[in-house]
Amino acid sequence: MPLTATRSDARAPNDAMTEPPARPDWRQQLANAIQDPVTLLRRLSLSEDLLPGARAGEPLFALRVPEAFAARMRPGDPDDPLLRQVLPLAAERQDPPGYTADPLAEVDRGGTPGLIEKYHARSLLVTTGACAINCRYCFRRHFPYHRERGDGGRWDAALARIAADVETTEVILSGGDPLVLDDERLGALCRRIAAIGHVSRLRIHTRLPVVIPDRVDDRLTAWLRETRLQTVVVLHCNHPAEVDDAVRSASSRLREAGVTLLNQAVLLAGVNDDPDTLCALSERLFSAGVLPYYLHLLDPVSGAAHFDVPEQRARRLLEKVAARLPGYLVPRLAREEPGRPNKTVLAPDSHVDADFVQNAR
Repeated sequence: MPLTATRSDARAPNDAMTEPPARPDWRQQLANAIQDPVTLLRRLSLSEDLLPGARAGEPLFALRVPEAFAARMRPGDPDDPLLRQVLPLAAERQDPPGYTADPLAEVDRGGTPGLIEKYHARSLLVTTGACAINCRYCFRRHFPYHRERGDGGRWDAALARIAADVETTEVILSGGDPLVLDDERLGALCRRIAAIGHVSRLRIHTRLPVVIPDRVDDRLTAWLRETRLQTVVVLHCNHPAEVDDAVRSASSRLREAGVTLLNQAVLLAGVNDDPDTLCALSERLFSAGVLPYYLHLLDPVSGAAHFDVPEQRARRLLEKVAARLPGYLVPRLAREEPGRPNKTVLAPDSHVDADFVQNAR
């Protein structure tokens, strides 16, 4: 039976006569994210039968869902594709061969703390271990952020390393989610990166403008406008239901600040593994001014095997998508493999030229 609201959750008789409360800012929304399975199931009027599985999976990776994202889920539907991305399951305790805590071999690689250097001329800075939302398929769900993140004084060593490598032209801010940090710190970090003459691009990988669109506020757009760096924001959106009017507004504000917007999704069983959903995702993203760029095969991280879509089936899905959409709306199906100098692109055979990212503004 569904979990019912407690008396304190019930609406007071005179609520309809009062003014609606002001929407909390993004920091409050971040702090007030749902972190308990009972609260999430009750919020969505879902059966208590789901609770044992959620309790089994939660100790492996904490539940975290902002209300702004939960509001886009369908009440009463245990198969809602947004819910499936965040609800812990007993299936996460399965440990099939090939699934590891470090699928991309990023841990214990040596080098500068807080800095991951996998690709030529690009350096990835681990800015924080915090996220606004905990996605159950996250390839860094087991990442030792307490050792690796580049906050505080550790940024000094990472930035010194970037400054010493004159071939580095792009710095990628990752995490966690870099936009969890406040704009004073992010703006200061951006100015330090911009002071390195041979760096020309800043790339920010983030899910926050999707899960808490209010994150894209005046302070964020102010420092984005000021930088000399060509800035690319890579959003992470997996399903068309994630793109609502608030996300469109946030995307518009980023574009007005001179940002190029790309999206990378993950192909997930039970979430977006059908051509209708993938086509709708591309159309919805592009209507918001975001170019579909990558569709990643699942990284084999422990706890996420139930999301896997086999490569051959993924290729067939992309063939169907490519037959229905113009080429610029077809994301590149890709796999990331440890030790390779680039992502392995599996489909389609033709794609938007990478110069788009360098020339668009």
